[in-house]
Amino acid sequence: MNDILDTLAKDAKETVESGYYKINPIENHEYSFKKNITESEKAPIITEIKLSSPSKSVSRKINILNTANAMSNGGAIGISILTEPKHFKGSLNHFKIVREKTSIPLLMKDFIVSKTQIETASNLSANAILLIQALFDRNYCDTNREVMIEYAHSKNIEVLLETHTEDEFERALESDADLIGINNRDLRTLKVDLKTTTKILGKYPDLSETIVSESGIEKPADIISLRNSGANAFLVGTAVISASDIKNKVRELVEA
Repeated sequence: MNDILDTLAKDAKETVESGYYKINPIENHEYSFKKNITESEKAPIITEIKLSSPSKSVSRKINILNTANAMSNGGAIGISILTEPKHFKGSLNHFKIVREKTSIPLLMKDFIVSKTQIETASNLSANAILLIQALFDRNYCDTNREVMIEYAHSKNIEVLLETHTEDEFERALESDADLIGINNRDLRTLKVDLKTTTKILGKYPDLSETIVSESGIEKPADIISLRNSGANAFLVGTAVISASDIKNKVRELVEA
């Protein structure tokens, strides 16, 4: 029985085949999420520019560049930008606008099933991409995980490898990914549970990998709890993008 992740993956393949990802290269900007996370003296917050999702949409118009600047000025160590057009209203042009006008690490967030998308990330001067363990497990990607990660690295792009279950996380630890993500949102059902990160990391008390907890984070107390569980960085989407004062919302989380 298909779930939402199957739909997202199949549509991603169609988007690749449509030629959507063809884009001319722009000037290179070399920044590192891992370095910023490791060197951060405060809570390392990765904010996200996401205008819509299958579960929720932003209810007001947003100036992409002003939003990115507010996130950066609030203390975010990097920004994730959705580029998936069908379900998340993402845009390669949004990414390009932010890349050309800001000096901060940027992650191209998409449902990556093809090397073509990694080539696009390189052309956009993305500093990191998202790969999803479940998409490899379901054989949606045009090559295996190791080849995808190696290809990204050959383009000087860091990899955030996303997991949701203990089994996925255990196998992700065997990869060469720069960052291991734990998504508190189950992409099969879109349900969110912050305990996902806590439960998984509770079984791995002495990790050397850099762990990013993703989704469902709303307030400083969430950051404190997840950090105490062993997470090193925190990807926050809806709580920031929907805030009336984005800069201060980010600052509130950074100071947790």
